[in-house]
Amino acid sequence: MDSNATFATRGDKAALEEGLEFAPKFDSDGLIPALAMDATTKEPLMLAYMNAESLKMTLEIGEAVYYSRSRQEIWHKGATSGHTQKIREIRTDCDQDAIILLVDQIGAGACHTGRNSCFYRKVLPTAKGETAKLGWTDGKKSFDPNEVYGKA
Repeated sequence: MDSNATFATRGDKAALEEGLEFAPKFDSDGLIPALAMDATTKEPLMLAYMNAESLKMTLEIGEAVYYSRSRQEIWHKGATSGHTQKIREIRTDCDQDAIILLVDQIGAGACHTGRNSCFYRKVLPTAKGETAKLGWTDGKKSFDPNEVYGKA
């Protein structure tokens, strides 16, 4: 899919921080971090990356399209699972090098492990010298990933 969307040229600091033109800053690999959050609850769902093409596609179709670093390809969220993310709003930070997608998560969940969110664990406080541990925030699965994605 070719995109017709364009981004503004990155100007000076004042233009980036106070202006109203979208000029995303992609890193040296051509990527920008994109945090998907539930538009209603504001719960984090997943963190992924976008390149210019996937961000333009997201703007055009109104659904989250990411860039898979492991597969090195464009990835339309939900193309395999049916668990798409309908965009309600896209926010960028002050220097436009990170974005937040406020989405309606369609389907049983956002995480390939079968959970609603990829952020189902938290880092627990530790005493000095202890190895950091994790605890559950909500470990319940909302779907069977083997049924949705097939065996890995």
